[in-house]
Amino acid sequence: MSFQKVAAWYKHNERHVSSAALIGGFIFDILTLRRADSFWENFWVVFHLVVVASAMIFLSKREKTGDKASKTGLWALTLLQFSFGGLLSAFLILYFRSSTLSVSWPFLLILALAFAANERLKRYHERLTFQVSFLFLSLMLFMIFLVPVLIGSIGTFEFVLAGVLSLGAIRLFLRFLEKFSGDTYLRSRRAIRLSIITIFIGINALYFTNIIPPIPLSLKEGGIYHSVSRSPGGNYVLGKERGDLLDFLKLHRTIHVEPGHSLFLYSSVFSPAKFSTTVIHDWQYWNEESGKWVTMSRIALPIFGGRGNGYRTYSESSVVPGKWRVSVETPRGQIIGRVGFRVERALTTPEVIPETH
Repeated sequence: MSFQKVAAWYKHNERHVSSAALIGGFIFDILTLRRADSFWENFWVVFHLVVVASAMIFLSKREKTGDKASKTGLWALTLLQFSFGGLLSAFLILYFRSSTLSVSWPFLLILALAFAANERLKRYHERLTFQVSFLFLSLMLFMIFLVPVLIGSIGTFEFVLAGVLSLGAIRLFLRFLEKFSGDTYLRSRRAIRLSIITIFIGINALYFTNIIPPIPLSLKEGGIYHSVSRSPGGNYVLGKERGDLLDFLKLHRTIHVEPGHSLFLYSSVFSPAKFSTTVIHDWQYWNEESGKWVTMSRIALPIFGGRGNGYRTYSESSVVPGKWRVSVETPRGQIIGRVGFRVERALTTPEVIPETH
C-alpha cells in the first residue's frame, strides 16, 4: 500500500486512530503502574511527557513549513495520542488510588473533559492550545506527587514548590515551541497563556479545598473491628464480626456493640520509602437532628513509608448506635480513604472471628 493511500486512510479515520492510540496508552499504564515511588513508573510518566513535548514541537515545525502529510508526521501524531492516553491513565490510576471517588471525582471529570476535547478540536491552532494546556496540566499533576516523593513529606510547601517547578518547565517548553513553530504558536499565544493561568488557579483551588487526593499516600486496607492485637510474629490479629454472605453488597456494614465496648479502625496506608508523616483517624457520627456529620474524636497517628502493603496502625473509639464513618486523612484534611458502618446495640455477645494482617 502506497504512502498516499495510507495518508488518505488516516485522514478519513483520524478520529478512530486517535481514540485507539489513547485507549492503547490507557491499557499500557494499567498493566505497568503499581506505586508512586517506583523508578519505572515515574520513568514511564516522564517518557510520556517527553514524547508529548517532542511530538508537539515536531508537528508545529511541520505546520510552519506546510508539510502536514508525511510518514513521520503521521507517526508523530499517533505517538502523541498514545502518550496522551498514557498520561491520562497514569494520573487516573495514581490519583484515584489515593482517595475516595466521592472526594476526588473532579479529577475524573477533568480527565474526561480532556479526552472529549481532544476528540472534538480539529483546527490545528485550537489543538495546539489544548495540547499545551494538557501538557501543563500533566506537568503539574506529575510534580504534585513527585516533589513529596523526593522530599519525603507532604504539605503546602511541597505543593507550592510543585507549582513553581511546573510553571518553570512549561515556560522553557514554550520557548522551544516558539522557536520551531513561529507564527503557529504566536497565533495561539494569548489563548495558551490564559489556559495555563486558568489551570494553575484551578489546581490551587482544588488543593486548598482538599479535593486533590493526597498522593503519594493511599489507603491499602481499612476496616472496623471489635479487637486489635499484635502477634509474636509482628502481624496484626483483628477481631471481625461474622456477617452474612451479602455484606460486600452493603454500603455500610452493621456492627453490633455491647454497652461500654469500643470499636477499632485498622488502616494500612502506603507511603514511599524514607517518607514519614502523620495521618488522622476522624471518627464521625451522623446526627439525625441536625442532619450533619459530627466529629466525635480525632486521633493522630505517625506513619512511615516503604512497606508495599502500607504502614499498619489503628485507633479506638467509643460508639453509640447510629450511622458512622471514619475518615483517614492528612493533618490538613485531605482524605486518603473512608470507612462507613452502622452501629447497633448488641443483645448478645457478637460472634467474632480472627483475621491476620
